[in-house]
Amino acid sequence: MIVHNIALQNSVLNTFISELREVTVQKDSMRFRRNIERIGEILSYEMSKTFQYNNQTITTPLGASTIPLIDNDIVLCSILRAGVPLHNGLLNYFDTAENAFISAYRHHLKNPESFEIIVEYLACPDLEGKTLILADPMIATGQSLRATFEALQPFGTPKHIHLVAVIGAQEGIDFVSEHFPDDTHLWISAVDPALDDNGYIVPGLGDAGDLAFGKKLQH
Repeated sequence: MIVHNIALQNSVLNTFISELREVTVQKDSMRFRRNIERIGEILSYEMSKTFQYNNQTITTPLGASTIPLIDNDIVLCSILRAGVPLHNGLLNYFDTAENAFISAYRHHLKNPESFEIIVEYLACPDLEGKTLILADPMIATGQSLRATFEALQPFGTPKHIHLVAVIGAQEGIDFVSEHFPDDTHLWISAVDPALDDNGYIVPGLGDAGDLAFGKKLQH
């Protein structure tokens, strides 16, 4: 897997990451969602540099202009529910893309340290030969991305696969790398060093879904 850690080069992205992490700022759920959306836009811009382009002639009021435009057939797939703001950021830039959504959540067994990933809902167009952009804000253990990728198999084989994340733990990134094709690209805005005993990213930012949309009932 090819990892693009955008945080390695200083930019305004640092501001959005710092506000996502800062406990006093992240209490504003609207700002939290907007910062994830803005990060999605930045990662989209960087990702777009690797896409295929085709020259097209555009008619203006005073003549014509030839412009190279994206030639990829894109499908955006986000993991509910935390993936919604990130999906919006991607869709702001790839506005003609098809869309897919999947629910993948942790079902804890006998203790908080033991869990399985449950997939309950999936809506997806045909993926055969297309560019799949799979968005998950937090890559902790990486098991959600693996479960999602497996669930998408019946919809066809994408020509290109791009993963988009806000923050990931190195352990989770290594796990994902083992379960996706070698030419998969990961676009990420921060890589953290560790997971705690419950499989959450340290230092991370907490539960992205709860911070974006409020606490959920456990079942």
